[in-house]
Amino acid sequence: MASKKTFKLGEDWLTASITLSIAKGETPIELSKSTREKINASAQIVANIVAKGKAVYGINTGFGPLCTTKISKEETKVLQSNILKSHSVGVGNPIATDIAKLMLILKAQSLAKGYSGISETTLDRILWHIDHDAIPIVPSQGSVGASGDLAPLSHLFLPLIGLGKVNYKGIEIETCELFKQTGLAAIDLGPKEGLALINGTQFIAAHAVKVVEKLHSCLSQADIIGAMMIEGLQGSVKPFFNELHALRPYKGNIHVAKRIKRLLKGSEIMEDHIDCDRVQDPYSLRCMPQVHGASRNAWLHLKELVEVELNSVTDNPIIIDEELTISGGNFHGQPLAMALDYACLAASELGNISDRRIYLALEGNSPGIPKLLMKETGINSGYMILQYTTAALASENKGLCFPSSADSIPTSLGQEDHVSMGSIGGRKALQVLDNVEKILAIELLTAAQAFEFRKPMKSGIFLEAIHTAIREKVAFADKDRVFSDDIEKGIQMIKDQTIIHVIDHISEKEGISLKTKFTHEFEVY
Repeated sequence: MASKKTFKLGEDWLTASITLSIAKGETPIELSKSTREKINASAQIVANIVAKGKAVYGINTGFGPLCTTKISKEETKVLQSNILKSHSVGVGNPIATDIAKLMLILKAQSLAKGYSGISETTLDRILWHIDHDAIPIVPSQGSVGASGDLAPLSHLFLPLIGLGKVNYKGIEIETCELFKQTGLAAIDLGPKEGLALINGTQFIAAHAVKVVEKLHSCLSQADIIGAMMIEGLQGSVKPFFNELHALRPYKGNIHVAKRIKRLLKGSEIMEDHIDCDRVQDPYSLRCMPQVHGASRNAWLHLKELVEVELNSVTDNPIIIDEELTISGGNFHGQPLAMALDYACLAASELGNISDRRIYLALEGNSPGIPKLLMKETGINSGYMILQYTTAALASENKGLCFPSSADSIPTSLGQEDHVSMGSIGGRKALQVLDNVEKILAIELLTAAQAFEFRKPMKSGIFLEAIHTAIREKVAFADKDRVFSDDIEKGIQMIKDQTIIHVIDHISEKEGISLKTKFTHEFEVY
């Protein structure tokens, strides 16, 4: 979990959970004296470069294909405000306010490293926006994720020069109105500052942080819901034995198998059919460690890369010292773009196998479980049509899995001849995860319905408590009703992580844990 102590930008190690904690106002941020000294020293190097007149990209030259166009000392400041204006070409619906706030936090962390030539005054204004929840409105489309997320970052920082819009106190207002309400004034950007603000991967990285959070939640809940479905359909516990997974020791597989086995421990339902003549279960039940585990491994890969990105300098050029400035490619989004496509596929597969378990529950092939999960069918359709919805969502996700990073369209008159499209991959991954939450919500309802038919037998302590928590929100269905109401309640339970909270409560109360030897890697981000 994120620390509650003050986070020192540019010095402390930033993780996804700490970033989210800062965004929620739970972890305060500051610039230490030594960090401020580094920032000021970097800004002074830029000032010296301007004074000497030596051509350095983005400081006293044009941008992109205009990199050979020399800019006079007097025009260097105009150049920086112009770049924010000219690059503010985003279109589409605005991104979520919390993602825009994450972008501010991530940009502040990068600039605070002291390699960007940004002024202390400009960075302090960014921190003001974070502290006062004055979050710029940022269009969702327009970045190709290569020379940084140019368009979205330009919109993000228009308010610094008095332009654009912000969400302030829950209301969207023009920046000029924000200035009236707060007494702020536009900042006069110095040499290189505009370029430092809009070069970087913060749009991609902010989406990646949200993917880390949401995919982790879906993974954790998929294990729990899958275990409840095993109980409802009287599946076997043997596929979750450590003896099996020790022979193919992927971390994700071992972690998932042990969690599910613990969830089934002490179950009367499991004991009731221990000597049954069924040889093996369908893949959607017995291969959960392999499928959920593979998605866990993809999540772990993304988490590790995100941490590197959150603690990196991704603008351009980089100010090393008075003698060395490097115009390189740290702004290129490919490292996260490919990982986001992988995570998108991992999320989609989680929804895909969940849909298969839902279908399995409706077939009526498990002893004691009626077809369509309802005893009186004919006049009632039971849970039949809920699976239509999950099929539609799973199919939609498959269409969204084409890897954005496999595409590249040259921009900037060929100067930027290979781009990552990571911004698109980040948005698609979140769209897939929204669909997966809905699929898992429907599996939660169908698993609880199947579970009910096992009464009066009881499951283990965890699943019994979870079933009770579900029934507090959604009643058992013995005849047709408007199931969309149930689904909406289920979706809210998934978003609220209700069943995870039940697990945590029991673990703390009873001293029973779902931890494995890989818990730190898979449960901490």
